[in-house]
Amino acid sequence: MSGPHQDQPLVTAGASFDTAEAAVVLVHGRGATAQSIVQMTEEFDRNEIAYLAPQAARNTWYPNAFTAPVESNEPGRTSGLQAIVDAVNKANEADIPTDRVMVLGFSQGACLASEFVARTPTRYGGLAVLSGGLIGEEIDPDDYDGDLENAPVFLGCSDVDPHIPEERIHETADVFERLDADVTTRIYEGMGHGINEDELRVVSELLDSLARNESE
Repeated sequence: MSGPHQDQPLVTAGASFDTAEAAVVLVHGRGATAQSIVQMTEEFDRNEIAYLAPQAARNTWYPNAFTAPVESNEPGRTSGLQAIVDAVNKANEADIPTDRVMVLGFSQGACLASEFVARTPTRYGGLAVLSGGLIGEEIDPDDYDGDLENAPVFLGCSDVDPHIPEERIHETADVFERLDADVTTRIYEGMGHGINEDELRVVSELLDSLARNESE
């Protein structure tokens, strides 16, 4: 497809595609960049994982709040989902199977990442949703169908995040549980909008598991 994000660069880091057997697709937030979210990987001591970060046009995946009507965030939403598809395909083309590909997003990128995995369920290497949730004015669990085959899904968010209603986190967790994911949800009291040390620790554990799977 063609869309606002399809001609944007894909930033890569970590292991080369020639040597990596696992990958993480990183989806940046509103106003940020692919390069900025790639910097997060400096927190993890992982030399065997390839990182891929698509870039949003004008640093924004879609214009309105993620709780706005879906049509008000098109074509950015659909184009952003395609950018994640393209990144996963890039990993697959390097002989990294989807069950060794983890998707991680923060803020607007977390919303897009959760929407991608819920709309295209299969056995991923994992999903980390940091301060985000499924996109739409309302969430109807019946709109989502498929099997994530016990893929690990982590949702972390503040109870007072000014952009993410806590209720949406629980609605998102419910959808992933219905899709047979192994869901962990952590709500942090008074954190605001950001990423804390506990979330980084959880992500690091997910990467450990991804690396173990690659060596089995």
